[in-house]
Amino acid sequence: MLETRPGGEVRVFAQYKGDVSEQADVVVVGSGPCGAVVARELAHSGASVLLLEEGPPFTPQDFELNGSLSMARTMREGGLRFTTGGQHLPTMQAIALGGGSLVNSAICVRPPSWVFDGWCGDFELEHTSRTDLDPHFDAVEKFLGIAPTPENVQGARNLLLKRACDALGYSSEPIARNVTGCRGSGECYTGCRNRAKQSMDLTYIPDAIRAGARVLTSVQVQRVLAEGSRVTGVVGQVVQPFTGRRSYRVHVRAKVVVLAAGVMATPVILQKSGDLANRSGQVGENLQFHPGVAVAAFFPEPTDPQFGATQGYHTLQFLKEGFKIETLWAPPPLLAARLPGYGRALKRRIAELSHCAVWDAIVSCHRSTGRVRARCFGMQPRLTYRIHPEDTVLLRRALWVLTELFFAAGARTILPPVFGAPEELHSLADAEVLRRAWRARDFAMASTHAFCSTRMHSDPRRGVVDEFGRCHDLENLYIVDTGIFPRSPSVNPMLTGMALAHRSAGFIAERL
Repeated sequence: MLETRPGGEVRVFAQYKGDVSEQADVVVVGSGPCGAVVARELAHSGASVLLLEEGPPFTPQDFELNGSLSMARTMREGGLRFTTGGQHLPTMQAIALGGGSLVNSAICVRPPSWVFDGWCGDFELEHTSRTDLDPHFDAVEKFLGIAPTPENVQGARNLLLKRACDALGYSSEPIARNVTGCRGSGECYTGCRNRAKQSMDLTYIPDAIRAGARVLTSVQVQRVLAEGSRVTGVVGQVVQPFTGRRSYRVHVRAKVVVLAAGVMATPVILQKSGDLANRSGQVGENLQFHPGVAVAAFFPEPTDPQFGATQGYHTLQFLKEGFKIETLWAPPPLLAARLPGYGRALKRRIAELSHCAVWDAIVSCHRSTGRVRARCFGMQPRLTYRIHPEDTVLLRRALWVLTELFFAAGARTILPPVFGAPEELHSLADAEVLRRAWRARDFAMASTHAFCSTRMHSDPRRGVVDEFGRCHDLENLYIVDTGIFPRSPSVNPMLTGMALAHRSAGFIAERL
C-alpha cells in the first residue's frame, strides 16, 4: 500500500460512487516519470496538488509473466498501437500508475552536451544547455539512486556486448538505471516483482503523497477548460481498468494545469479541447521516434538469458553517427513472435533460446516525422509516420554494426530483421546481403521512444511551449512530457524528460 499523511490520498476505481468535483492549486495529468516529478516537487513547495492517472495502480501480485497478457493489461490499445501513413511502426505507451516507468528497462542516460547545443541553436533556446540542466539531472539521479548496472547482475548476454566492443575497439559501458538491489531477473518489461526498479509508483508518487498530494487513478482527462488567456481546469470521466468503460464525470478546477499525458495523449487532449494552445499550428506535428532494429543471435555456448538485467550494457560509440546500441531481452513468448519459421523450425529456435542474445540499435531519425491526430470518437490517437530516405541509410548502417558486433562476439548464427533477406546468416560474408539498398518498410522495427509532438521553441509561431514548458498561448498551462523535446535526445529519453520536468516544477512554483 502507498503510504499517505493527512491531506494525501490515493483513490482507485472501486472508491468512486458518483460524479467527482475537485479543486487544487495544480492539477497534473499523467503520472509517468515527468508528471510524477512535477507533482512531487510542487507538493513539497507547499502547493495543493491533484495528480490524475487514467490507469490503475499495480502491485507485484498483479504482474503477469505472460508477456502478451502483461501488454494487454499495462499498455494502451493492448500493446497493439502502431503508426500508418508510410511506415508501420509498432509503438507502446503504458496505462498505469507510474506510467512507462512501471514497464520500461529503467535506463537513465544523460545526453551529451552537443545534443543540447543543437537544440539551443536550432530552436532558439537560451537556457537549455547541458550546463543549465545538469543541476536538474543531479537532483533526479540522487533521488532515484541512479547508478551503473553492476557486473554481478549483467549475465552472459549483456557482457557479450562488452566482449564484442573490446574486440573491435569500440567504447562500451554498463547502463545507468534507476534500480536498487536488482537481482537480474530480467522482468522489467512485465513489472519488477522484486520491487528493485525505482518506478514512479514507488518513489516520486509516494513522496508527493507524503507531502500532501492527492492521486486519482482511473480518471481519463478529456478536455482542458479555458477562459480567455487562462485555463481553469480539466474535465473527464472515471474509466474502468482494462475495459476503459466510462462512468462518472470528473471536473477539477485549478490555478495551473500541467499536461504530462505523453507524446500521443497530450496533443489529443488539446485537440479535443477546441484545438487549444495551437496558434502555432504545431500541436500534434513534428512527431519523431527512435525506430529500433533488433537482431537475435545464437552462440555455441549457453548465454542463460533468463538471468541478467533486461538491458544492462550499451555502447555510445555511434551517437554522433545517429544511433545507440544496447542489449535487450523480453519474455520468450514475445521473442517467439519475432522468430522466423513455424512448426518444427520455430520449436527448434525456441528450444535454442538458452544460447540466444538480442541487441538493438535505437536510431535518431531527425529527418523522419509524423503527426498525432484525435479520432472522431474516444481518446485514442491516429498516428502517421514516414521514414526519410536518408534515415533509411542510417538504419542500414546501424544494422550492419550490430551484425559486426555479434560475429565479433562469437555468434554462430544471426537472424536479421529484414523482410526478403535470408532467415539466418552464418558469417560476416553472408551478411553482405544486408548492405543492399533495403527500403525502410523492409525492416522489422518498433519504438517506445517518441518526442516532439508539442515541441518547445522560443518563437510562438514555431513551437507550442517555451523552454520551461509554458504554453505560448495560455498563461497557466504547462506541458512537461517528452512531447516538448524539440528533437530526439539521441539516447533513451526518460532521464532528460524528468530533468526538464524538475526545472519546470521550480518555474511553476515561483509563479503560483
